Amino acid sequence: MTARFTGKTVLVTGGGTGIGRAIALAFAREGAKVVVAGRREEPLKETVGHVEAEGGEAVAITADVTRAEDVRALVERTVERFGGLDVAVNNVGMLTAPAKIADIDEDDWDRLMDTNLKGIWLSMKYEIGHMRAHGGGAIVNIASNLGAHMRLGTLGAYATSKAAVSTLTRNAARDHIGDGVRINAVSPGPVETPMSSRPGESSLDKAERMSRDVPVGRAGTPDEIAAAVLHLASDEAGYTVGADLVLDGGITA
Repeated sequence: MTARFTGKTVLVTGGGTGIGRAIALAFAREGAKVVVAGRREEPLKETVGHVEAEGGEAVAITADVTRAEDVRALVERTVERFGGLDVAVNNVGMLTAPAKIADIDEDDWDRLMDTNLKGIWLSMKYEIGHMRAHGGGAIVNIASNLGAHMRLGTLGAYATSKAAVSTLTRNAARDHIGDGVRINAVSPGPVETPMSSRPGESSLDKAERMSRDVPVGRAGTPDEIAAAVLHLASDEAGYTVGADLVLDGGITA
């Protein structure tokens, strides 16, 4: 085990479950002090408990990334707690009920865009605001292989939001690399989390579906996504700016 992030402070939004929890644990294992953020307090506390059980240091802060005042306070509290902000991973995301474009409920559209796109923008706005005034930092946004890389019927709203995250990431990377803030994205395919399961689908059914649909023959693991995020956030990736790394087992190859 390396200690690439010893002395660093890392903020992970959506850190209460799934990929976000795996990312928080991975950073803590490599020496980072971690802030996990999200709307629900209990899952965040569970993540903190896992970090502390392994000897790491973490704190949970509840925040709604669609609200500017929450995000501003989140960054401020992170800095107050640990003295700075070196890395941010913007992982908050949601799905709405599948629907063809003409049949999407307007409220669903608005909720999805607020969370998946506005939430990323607001998070970067305040993260970059701190980082550029304090020597720079690294940001990794979680997008999706659905969007800029592929589309699926009835998931057009989600794909649109994630394609926008990819574009937003690249524009932000160009805008702020001169400020010392290095920004990239990771675009996972299906991962072993509840979001990739279909309603009523058993674990066996899901595994069989993945064996057919994913060239590598399975879904990804949260730890595999976390490993890629840590690489992009590390000094080893210092020449990587505005990348969108697709991790989908060959689906979009």
